[in-house]
Amino acid sequence: MNEEPEIAIGANPITDAISAAEDIADPLDGLVEKCAADPGAAFTPQVLERLAQLKKEDRAAFELLRSQLKKAGCRVTALDEAIAEESGDAGRGPTQADILIDLAQTAELFHAPDGTGFADLDINGHRETWPIRAKGFRRWLARRFFEATQGAPSSEALQSALNVIEAKAHFDAPERIVNVRVGGLDGKLYLDLGDDAWRAVEIDATGWRVIDNPPVRFRRASGMQPLAIPAPGGSVAALRSFLNVQSDTDFVLVVAWALACLRNRGPYPVLVLSGEQGSAKSTFAGVLRALLDPNTAPLRALPREDRDLFIAASNGHVLAFDNVSRLAAWISDTLCRLATGGGFAVRQLYTDQDEVLFDATRPVILNGIEDIVTRPDLADRAVFLTLEPIPEERRRPEAELWAAFNAERPRILGVLLDAVVEGLKRLPETRLPKLPRMADFALWATACETAIWPAGTFWAAYAGNHDKAIEDVIDADPVAAAVRDLLTTRTEWSGKAADLLGDLGELAGERVAKAKDWPDSPRALAGRLRRAATFLRKIGIEIGFEREGRARRRTIRITAASADPAPERGGARPSAPSASSAPRPKSSPINGFATADPRTVAGDADGADGADAKDRPQVAPRKAGWSGRL
Repeated sequence: MNEEPEIAIGANPITDAISAAEDIADPLDGLVEKCAADPGAAFTPQVLERLAQLKKEDRAAFELLRSQLKKAGCRVTALDEAIAEESGDAGRGPTQADILIDLAQTAELFHAPDGTGFADLDINGHRETWPIRAKGFRRWLARRFFEATQGAPSSEALQSALNVIEAKAHFDAPERIVNVRVGGLDGKLYLDLGDDAWRAVEIDATGWRVIDNPPVRFRRASGMQPLAIPAPGGSVAALRSFLNVQSDTDFVLVVAWALACLRNRGPYPVLVLSGEQGSAKSTFAGVLRALLDPNTAPLRALPREDRDLFIAASNGHVLAFDNVSRLAAWISDTLCRLATGGGFAVRQLYTDQDEVLFDATRPVILNGIEDIVTRPDLADRAVFLTLEPIPEERRRPEAELWAAFNAERPRILGVLLDAVVEGLKRLPETRLPKLPRMADFALWATACETAIWPAGTFWAAYAGNHDKAIEDVIDADPVAAAVRDLLTTRTEWSGKAADLLGDLGELAGERVAKAKDWPDSPRALAGRLRRAATFLRKIGIEIGFEREGRARRRTIRITAASADPAPERGGARPSAPSASSAPRPKSSPINGFATADPRTVAGDADGADGADAKDRPQVAPRKAGWSGRL
């Protein structure tokens, strides 16, 4: 009987090889301890080969080991060169920059319309938006690098990485609009609360609500502080107890201005506060800034150049300038651009051709003791409030006032948001008798007002405020005032600019004619007349520039027109004020318009003059001149 052969243990060569194989130690095991004793231990061929492999397969682990070797005393610069020779990558750029670029892939990149690169970062479950060149993004990137490598990136590597990340955001990422404090999308408004969770208030025609991740992007500038979390159940009357307003019409205009600030587009009227010392102008401006756009520096001095003003506008939603003594011509023009929209360009530093562009429309508050707005173009974009001094018995400690305001602030903001909801609902069908210069602002305030007071309340207050501004600006302009006085005894003047300059100088008097603000040439007079023509036309004085004869000699013609001097009011003749096209407000304890002068609604040439004659005796001769002509 054949016996089966016995299979000897270990006869399989593969099994024998596996069992007999000795474990090969990883050259990197214990490398840090070896380098502590011998700094050259990392430069052996086996270690360099293994380090090059680790660098290629796991960059974060390589950087962690590199930082440990550096602490152990290894010369990492020489080690990098040796690894580069081993892997064939000699001469390559900073190794840390590649890690930073890889780490930035977790951020969602995009760019703004002006080309500025931005990144959406996921931090603690919420989204934050930072410019790539801002400190916020740099800190986030440096933190990610430390988490991955336990080391700090060099400034050169960080700068190189930021250049690449910014290029990727500009060329490879979508374009999105970035907002400051207020944004809009698909018929909805979004108000950035400015809190640590980056929440916002979403507002539409059905209501308002606090949401965690708004669809629009907001940018946080330095100095921005969080808004109060809005709460329902408030009353707009609570705001009045913190503002030194004397009349209901002034309070209506303040609330209308605040409602405009809660919109994502202009135009925004300039709120001009004037009054003597002790009338709480600064507190007035500070309360409005804290309610709508809190900042660590709520009130500032006027900047000295356009660049500084537009930089401030790009970093805040509401601008408040305190203790303004006078407005130079250039800053008056710049404020006009800020109110209705405009840009500013300046050459970028250290370049010859590149420009930095600023484009912003912002609400502005100005306060000063004197009447600081004297140019018609800015006055046409402004709302004027004159504050009365506060009696000593009515003064409150500042700490007490701010504590009470902070307690009411959520409910005040809530009732303003209720009015914004009403405005979004009614704006498409809102119409005015005639559109003023700030037409969009007037339409928005009119659409919102029925949530707070009767229809027509804002229009009556705004028209009256604008009429008073016309008279004040004409009184402040010696040329316009002299033209007005010239037409008190005649209905027309025609002649050359040089002749008109002499006639106006005689009428104004020697002291006024020798002042600095009096035109010193016929050409300068023509420019002043063109600037004043808008407001003079609203009081019935037309200024025309013509050419006569074969020589085409330039002639100025001034006539007392019979048109309505307050065209933005609309309405019928004064003999029938009840037929005004502007709605009359209902009686209300808040608006105070139940017994208002009918001219604030209907307003015409004779009615306006009659009212002005009561408040301004010096205007009476102008009425007599017009009566004779008519």
